[in-house]
Amino acid sequence: KLEELLNFKQLKTSLKEAVLLDYYTAGFWWAKEMNFSLIQLSGFMDLLNFLLENLSEKHMTLGDNLKELGRVMAGIGETDSERSGDLNFFSIEQAKAIIDYLNISLFKHYKLYEYLFHSCGEELLISNE
Repeated sequence: KLEELLNFKQLKTSLKEAVLLDYYTAGFWWAKEMNFSLIQLSGFMDLLNFLLENLSEKHMTLGDNLKELGRVMAGIGETDSERSGDLNFFSIEQAKAIIDYLNISLFKHYKLYEYLFHSCGEELLISNE
């Protein structure tokens, strides 16, 4: 279903599409295992997409992307509505778990994702073998 939702047409021959599908699928199942509500699941998937777009389209460094993560997660657990951010439907414990997950899934492998998005291009694949 995610393949259709992401509109991937060359999954069998595109390394980038295969990696992205794996990234989103792993994130989705992690969030399901965390028993996130539908709104939390949606917010988490938006966060995954936001961080990847920062890397792929805005060419953000690891440090800049970490700052963006801090900015969007600021205010979680705050009762003051002016200080709470877009992700205020997460608890502090859930926010910590999300940061831990992002550390092992994206930030630890940031150079690999940079290479995936910013390398010369994919090799031409002649056959499926």
